[in-house]
Amino acid sequence: MSAEIYYDHITDVLAKIRATQSDKLQDAGERMASAIAAGKRVYLFGSGHSVIPVQDIFPRYGSFLGFFPLYDPRLMWFNVVGPGGARELLWLERREGYAEVFLKSYPLEAGDCMLVFSHGGLNAAAIEVALEAKKKGLTVISVSSLANARDAQATHSSGKKLPDIADIAIDNCVPPEDALVDIGMPEKVAAGSTMAVVFVAMSLVAETGARLVARGVKPVTFVSPNVPGVEKDHNARVFEMFSEKFFPRRA
Repeated sequence: MSAEIYYDHITDVLAKIRATQSDKLQDAGERMASAIAAGKRVYLFGSGHSVIPVQDIFPRYGSFLGFFPLYDPRLMWFNVVGPGGARELLWLERREGYAEVFLKSYPLEAGDCMLVFSHGGLNAAAIEVALEAKKKGLTVISVSSLANARDAQATHSSGKKLPDIADIAIDNCVPPEDALVDIGMPEKVAAGSTMAVVFVAMSLVAETGARLVARGVKPVTFVSPNVPGVEKDHNARVFEMFSEKFFPRRA
Protein backbone atom coordinates (compact mmCIF):
# COMPACT_ATOMS: atom_id res chain seq x y z
CA MET A 1 0.00 0.00 0.00
CA SER A 2 1.23 3.48 -0.82
CA ALA A 3 -0.05 4.68 2.55
CA GLU A 4 2.36 2.29 4.24
CA ILE A 5 5.17 3.48 1.97
CA TYR A 6 4.47 7.05 3.07
CA TYR A 7 4.48 5.94 6.72
CA ASP A 8 7.88 4.28 6.21
CA HIS A 9 9.34 7.37 4.52
CA ILE A 10 8.04 9.87 7.05
CA THR A 11 9.17 7.65 9.92
CA ASP A 12 12.65 7.64 8.41
CA VAL A 13 12.57 11.46 8.16
CA LEU A 14 11.59 11.86 11.82
CA ALA A 15 14.23 9.35 12.88
CA LYS A 16 16.86 11.29 10.93
CA ILE A 17 15.83 14.54 12.61
CA ARG A 18 16.17 12.87 15.99
CA ALA A 19 19.57 11.39 15.12
CA THR A 20 21.14 14.45 13.50
CA GLN A 21 19.42 17.58 14.81
CA SER A 22 19.27 17.00 18.55
CA ASP A 23 22.08 19.41 19.42
CA LYS A 24 20.54 22.17 17.30
CA LEU A 25 17.09 21.62 18.84
CA GLN A 26 18.60 21.90 22.32
CA ASP A 27 20.57 25.00 21.38
CA ALA A 28 17.50 26.65 19.86
CA GLY A 29 15.42 25.71 22.91
CA GLU A 30 17.99 27.33 25.18
CA ARG A 31 18.07 30.53 23.13
CA MET A 32 14.28 30.77 23.07
CA ALA A 33 13.95 30.00 26.79
CA SER A 34 16.51 32.72 27.54
CA ALA A 35 14.53 35.22 25.49
CA ILE A 36 11.18 34.36 27.10
CA ALA A 37 12.67 34.34 30.61
CA ALA A 38 14.02 37.84 29.97
CA GLY A 39 10.61 39.11 28.86
CA LYS A 40 11.57 39.12 25.20
CA ARG A 41 9.65 37.73 22.21
CA VAL A 42 10.11 34.59 20.15
CA TYR A 43 8.71 35.59 16.76
CA LEU A 44 7.47 32.87 14.40
CA PHE A 45 7.31 33.27 10.63
CA GLY A 46 6.45 31.18 7.60
CA SER A 47 4.70 31.80 4.31
CA GLY A 48 2.61 29.47 2.18
CA HIS A 49 2.35 26.00 3.72
CA SER A 50 5.13 26.99 6.13
CA VAL A 51 2.50 28.95 8.04
CA ILE A 52 1.25 25.61 9.41
CA PRO A 53 3.97 25.16 12.09
CA VAL A 54 3.58 28.82 13.05
CA GLN A 55 -0.13 28.26 13.65
CA ASP A 56 0.58 25.08 15.56
CA ILE A 57 3.01 26.68 18.02
CA PHE A 58 0.76 29.42 19.41
CA PRO A 59 -2.05 29.74 20.27
CA ARG A 60 -2.25 25.97 20.53
CA TYR A 61 -3.11 23.70 23.43
CA GLY A 62 0.15 22.73 25.09
CA SER A 63 2.00 25.91 24.20
CA PHE A 64 2.63 29.05 26.24
CA LEU A 65 3.15 32.80 26.30
CA GLY A 66 6.36 34.16 24.85
CA PHE A 67 5.74 33.02 21.29
CA PHE A 68 4.55 35.73 18.90
CA PRO A 69 3.29 34.43 15.54
CA LEU A 70 3.64 36.74 12.54
CA TYR A 71 0.72 36.36 10.16
CA ASP A 72 -0.03 38.14 6.91
CA PRO A 73 -3.00 36.85 4.88
CA ARG A 74 -1.20 37.98 1.73
CA LEU A 75 1.54 35.45 2.51
CA MET A 76 -0.94 32.63 3.23
CA TRP A 77 -3.48 30.96 0.98
CA PHE A 78 -7.11 30.18 1.70
CA ASN A 79 -8.08 29.66 -1.94
CA VAL A 80 -6.54 28.01 -5.01
CA VAL A 81 -6.65 31.01 -7.37
CA GLY A 82 -8.10 34.47 -7.08
CA PRO A 83 -8.20 36.42 -3.79
CA GLY A 84 -6.22 34.47 -1.22
CA GLY A 85 -5.08 32.07 -3.94
CA ALA A 86 -1.98 29.89 -3.86
CA ARG A 87 -0.86 31.14 -7.26
CA GLU A 88 -0.93 34.75 -6.07
CA LEU A 89 0.80 33.87 -2.80
CA LEU A 90 3.60 32.06 -4.61
CA TRP A 91 4.19 35.15 -6.75
CA LEU A 92 4.33 37.52 -3.78
CA GLU A 93 6.57 35.47 -1.51
CA ARG A 94 9.22 35.41 -4.23
CA ARG A 95 9.22 39.19 -4.71
CA GLU A 96 11.87 41.20 -2.91
CA GLY A 97 10.97 44.14 -0.71
CA TYR A 98 7.62 43.12 0.72
CA ALA A 99 8.83 41.43 3.92
CA GLU A 100 10.64 44.59 5.05
CA VAL A 101 7.38 46.54 4.75
CA PHE A 102 5.47 43.78 6.58
CA LEU A 103 7.92 43.81 9.50
CA LYS A 104 7.55 47.55 10.09
CA SER A 105 4.43 46.70 12.13
CA TYR A 106 6.46 44.81 14.76
CA PRO A 107 9.03 46.14 17.25
CA LEU A 108 11.90 43.72 16.66
CA GLU A 109 14.52 44.17 19.37
CA ALA A 110 17.91 42.74 20.26
CA GLY A 111 17.40 39.80 22.60
CA ASP A 112 14.33 38.56 20.74
CA CYS A 113 14.41 35.41 18.61
CA MET A 114 13.07 34.88 15.10
CA LEU A 115 12.10 31.31 14.15
CA VAL A 116 11.66 31.07 10.37
CA PHE A 117 10.15 28.09 8.53
CA SER A 118 10.73 27.59 4.79
CA HIS A 119 11.19 24.18 3.18
CA GLY A 120 13.16 25.45 0.20
CA GLY A 121 14.85 28.33 2.01
CA LEU A 122 15.11 30.34 -1.21
CA ASN A 123 12.06 32.62 -1.35
CA ALA A 124 12.44 36.31 -0.67
CA ALA A 125 9.85 36.46 2.13
CA ALA A 126 11.68 34.09 4.49
CA ILE A 127 15.14 35.37 3.55
CA GLU A 128 14.24 39.02 4.09
CA VAL A 129 12.52 38.33 7.42
CA ALA A 130 15.71 36.60 8.55
CA LEU A 131 17.96 39.39 7.21
CA GLU A 132 15.92 42.11 8.92
CA ALA A 133 15.91 40.17 12.18
CA LYS A 134 19.69 39.73 12.05
CA LYS A 135 20.15 43.42 11.31
CA LYS A 136 18.23 44.27 14.48
CA GLY A 137 20.18 41.88 16.70
CA LEU A 138 17.76 38.98 16.99
CA THR A 139 18.83 35.36 17.20
CA VAL A 140 17.65 33.75 13.95
CA ILE A 141 16.67 30.09 13.90
CA SER A 142 15.70 28.50 10.60
CA VAL A 143 13.95 25.23 9.75
CA SER A 144 14.42 24.16 6.14
CA SER A 145 15.74 21.43 3.86
CA LEU A 146 19.52 21.64 4.02
CA ALA A 147 19.68 19.26 1.05
CA ASN A 148 17.83 21.87 -0.98
CA ALA A 149 20.23 24.57 0.23
CA ARG A 150 23.17 22.46 -0.94
CA ASP A 151 21.70 21.63 -4.35
CA ALA A 152 19.86 24.83 -5.36
CA GLN A 153 21.14 28.15 -6.63
CA ALA A 154 20.31 31.21 -4.54
CA THR A 155 17.52 33.28 -6.09
CA HIS A 156 17.64 36.31 -3.77
CA SER A 157 19.75 39.28 -4.85
CA SER A 158 21.77 39.01 -1.62
CA GLY A 159 23.08 35.66 -2.82
CA LYS A 160 21.90 34.20 0.48
CA LYS A 161 19.80 31.15 1.23
CA LEU A 162 17.90 30.96 4.51
CA PRO A 163 20.38 28.65 6.33
CA ASP A 164 23.22 31.04 5.42
CA ILE A 165 21.60 33.75 7.55
CA ALA A 166 20.53 31.71 10.56
CA ASP A 167 22.47 31.46 13.81
CA ILE A 168 21.01 27.95 14.11
CA ALA A 169 19.97 26.20 10.88
CA ILE A 170 17.81 23.17 11.67
CA ASP A 171 17.45 20.57 8.91
CA ASN A 172 13.95 19.20 8.30
CA CYS A 173 15.70 16.20 6.69
CA VAL A 174 13.25 16.15 3.76
CA PRO A 175 14.54 15.91 0.17
CA PRO A 176 14.31 19.04 -1.99
CA GLU A 177 11.29 17.86 -3.99
CA ASP A 178 9.36 17.43 -0.70
CA ALA A 179 7.06 14.69 -2.06
CA LEU A 180 8.09 11.22 -0.88
CA VAL A 181 6.09 8.46 -2.60
CA ASP A 182 6.78 7.02 -6.06
CA ILE A 183 3.51 5.93 -7.67
CA GLY A 184 4.98 5.11 -11.07
CA MET A 185 5.23 8.62 -12.54
CA PRO A 186 8.21 10.96 -12.88
CA GLU A 187 6.67 13.11 -10.12
CA LYS A 188 6.36 11.75 -6.60
CA VAL A 189 3.36 12.52 -4.38
CA ALA A 190 2.65 13.00 -0.66
CA ALA A 191 4.75 15.80 0.84
CA GLY A 192 6.93 15.25 3.88
CA SER A 193 7.92 18.74 5.00
CA THR A 194 4.76 19.57 6.94
CA MET A 195 4.99 16.47 9.13
CA ALA A 196 8.70 17.14 9.61
CA VAL A 197 8.46 20.80 10.56
CA VAL A 198 5.52 20.30 12.93
CA PHE A 199 7.65 17.63 14.63
CA VAL A 200 10.48 20.15 14.88
CA ALA A 201 8.09 22.87 16.09
CA MET A 202 6.66 20.73 18.89
CA SER A 203 10.14 19.56 19.84
CA LEU A 204 11.14 23.20 20.23
CA VAL A 205 8.05 23.95 22.33
CA ALA A 206 8.90 21.01 24.60
CA GLU A 207 12.59 21.94 24.85
CA THR A 208 11.85 25.61 25.53
CA GLY A 209 9.20 24.84 28.14
CA ALA A 210 11.43 22.38 29.99
CA ARG A 211 14.30 24.84 30.06
CA LEU A 212 12.04 27.60 31.38
CA VAL A 213 10.88 25.37 34.24
CA ALA A 214 14.52 24.44 34.98
CA ARG A 215 15.18 28.18 35.37
CA GLY A 216 12.29 28.49 37.81
CA VAL A 217 10.05 30.21 35.26
CA LYS A 218 6.57 28.68 35.03
CA PRO A 219 5.24 29.01 31.45
CA VAL A 220 1.74 30.50 31.13
CA THR A 221 0.27 27.62 29.17
CA PHE A 222 -2.69 27.49 26.79
CA VAL A 223 -4.53 24.41 28.05
CA SER A 224 -7.26 22.17 26.64
CA PRO A 225 -10.51 22.69 28.55
CA ASN A 226 -10.80 18.89 28.67
CA VAL A 227 -7.99 18.72 31.23
CA PRO A 228 -9.40 18.09 34.74
CA GLY A 229 -8.87 20.93 37.18
CA VAL A 230 -8.44 23.67 34.57
CA GLU A 231 -10.45 26.73 35.52
CA LYS A 232 -13.12 27.73 33.02
CA ASP A 233 -11.59 31.15 32.40
CA HIS A 234 -7.98 29.90 32.18
CA ASN A 235 -7.54 30.40 28.45
CA ALA A 236 -9.45 33.69 28.52
CA ARG A 237 -6.81 34.89 30.97
CA VAL A 238 -4.05 33.60 28.68
CA PHE A 239 -5.45 35.73 25.84
CA GLU A 240 -5.69 38.71 28.19
CA MET A 241 -2.11 38.25 29.36
CA PHE A 242 -0.94 37.93 25.74
CA SER A 243 -2.66 41.21 24.92
CA GLU A 244 -1.17 42.96 27.94
CA LYS A 245 2.32 41.61 27.22
CA PHE A 246 2.48 42.23 23.51
CA PHE A 247 0.04 45.10 23.05
CA PRO A 248 0.44 47.16 26.24
CA ARG A 249 -1.76 50.19 26.74
CA ARG A 250 0.08 53.47 26.50
CA ALA A 251 -0.20 55.85 29.46
